[in-house]
Amino acid sequence: MAEIVNLNKVRKAKARADAKRNAEANRIIHGRAKEEKAADRRQADKAARDLDGKKVEE
Repeated sequence: MAEIVNLNKVRKAKARADAKRNAEANRIIHGRAKEEKAADRRQADKAARDLDGKKVEE
């Protein structure tokens, strides 16, 4: 005989697994620390300033 399964529990377990998978993907995309974001922003600003400083004006 087959085992009796509570379909509500199975549905909720599947939803939790899907949410966990989605959360992990979001952590990869958005999960950077504030310091890392600030460091990247500072680096991009410095690169832009350096490039502007080396322009030849006519």
